Amino acid sequence: MHLIIGLGNPGSEYSNTRHNFGFLALNYFQDSTPGFSAWQASEQFKALISEGQIDGQKILLAKPQTFMNNSGQAVKLIADFYKIPAANILVLHDDLDLALGEIRLSQNASAGGHKGISSIIEKLGTQDFARLRLGLKPQNQTFLARIFKTPAEKFVLKKFSETEKELVQQAVQKAKEAISLILKDGLTAAQNKFN
Repeated sequence: MHLIIGLGNPGSEYSNTRHNFGFLALNYFQDSTPGFSAWQASEQFKALISEGQIDGQKILLAKPQTFMNNSGQAVKLIADFYKIPAANILVLHDDLDLALGEIRLSQNASAGGHKGISSIIEKLGTQDFARLRLGLKPQNQTFLARIFKTPAEKFVLKKFSETEKELVQQAVQKAKEAISLILKDGLTAAQNKFN
């Protein structure tokens, strides 16, 4: 069984914000991949859950509803209940070090300042899970100068602008392809193609 987690903050005021990029990418994967159930709220797992199968493998999709900085609570509850090893967990999240539209895959990497990832590492007691990082850094240099006067915590809570939406769409499409490749041929094959 594989567990794919999208990180974000619950609540309509956070929908389509940059920090919810993990939610956006997971929603796109779930919507565009046949055979997944509708999202169900689970109090037991503190998450929205969708289940499906790909090539006979059971896949669990989850969007923690604990707020970003406590994402590890939901991940640990699900992983413990289903006995899913860290090596079978993939986490989708925003990354300020990558340009908007870019994705990167890694495994067994440090949190790099991302509080949602820090929470997951702390609760699981390991960083040996795969990550799909979704770039946030604006490509427009004037805009870039402006945002770096804005604290990162505020920037990530702003919604994507109209001009950014095409790059966001490209990123979620790439993320879907990468996830499909990981499930079919493994993480290394996907890294070779997308990194």
